[in-house]
Amino acid sequence: MSRRHAIGVACIGGALAIPGVRALLRAATHASDDIPETERRAMAAVAESFRHQFDAPGLSIAIARAGRLVYAAAFGSADRDAGEPLTTASLFRIASVTKPITAAAIFSLFETRKLRLSDTVFGAFGILGTRYGRQPYASNIEQITVDHLLTHSAGGWGPEHDPMFSDTSLDQSELISHTLDTQPLLNAPGTVYAYSNFGYCLLGRVIESISGVPYAEYVQRTILSRCDVGDMRIARSSARDRAPNEVAYVGQDVPWFDPYALDVTRMDSHGGWIATPTDLVRFASRVDGFDASRDILRAGTIVQMTTPSAANPGYARGWNVNTRGNWWHVGDLPGTTAVLVRTSGGFCWAALTNTRTAGSPAALDDMMWELTSKVRSWKP
Repeated sequence: MSRRHAIGVACIGGALAIPGVRALLRAATHASDDIPETERRAMAAVAESFRHQFDAPGLSIAIARAGRLVYAAAFGSADRDAGEPLTTASLFRIASVTKPITAAAIFSLFETRKLRLSDTVFGAFGILGTRYGRQPYASNIEQITVDHLLTHSAGGWGPEHDPMFSDTSLDQSELISHTLDTQPLLNAPGTVYAYSNFGYCLLGRVIESISGVPYAEYVQRTILSRCDVGDMRIARSSARDRAPNEVAYVGQDVPWFDPYALDVTRMDSHGGWIATPTDLVRFASRVDGFDASRDILRAGTIVQMTTPSAANPGYARGWNVNTRGNWWHVGDLPGTTAVLVRTSGGFCWAALTNTRTAGSPAALDDMMWELTSKVRSWKP
């Protein structure tokens, strides 16, 4: 079954952190021991076929079922030039798979009544006040709410005019001010869906304004630590500043798409994290809505987070969704392709690779549906 038929993807949800649950998601070394050897070979063949088709140096995969890690594997190279083999501990940029994590952080503030989704973001009564840009603001800016940012319906700053990939000489604060001053909204907030990295950058600043700590610190303390994830961090932009165990990225799109020319650090809350697939399924399994005893958000909060908006029936708040009960998010940047999936059948899985080519994001998603279909005991 492919994404086109069952579109499965990422997870959200919440409740309590319990040590016994953490133990279920710890070791990947023997995670696939219950899968027959013939089926593991078939899974590996699917993975290697993807690598060959897209000339991917490395591919790392993790799968959880009912909150338990059941498979983790790494194929190929972490650094092709250095001959460094990939391991399940290798870290990758996850690009827009960051968005479900940022959404969970926003909903943690919502649950503690530190914000409402209807709160406005800019202006005298907004969360961010007037600290960015010139006043008075252009038309409709002061009508943007937290929920508009979560649902990509703020009214502008969509893919055709995405500020996050422009002028790397500007720091984050300067970029926000420049955008507010020079890129007016195209539509009234709440009326039109336009996927916006900039909107999720603003959500990071909302988290900082309310929590009083940097975005990454809040997420690590409030979300990731409760999922037993300790290695995730915000990426650095240059090759020489790669984190320990971080892969080397290979750009294949076009000559000027250099993975290390991006200001990935500036992308923190919309595309800046590095992680392993196991980290991602640990997160997803704690927000999947299947078992309130392990979720870190309340059941009602998870429902709200995964209910599509009026602007787009296929996107909720940080997650793509469909009527089959699957949630997901795909991410890609030059040198990176990522997918995180939560299926209605109780699975959460993630796959990461250290390159991007035309078609690789959708193909990575399809690959995971094919790979999991090789295990007979996992079929409905």
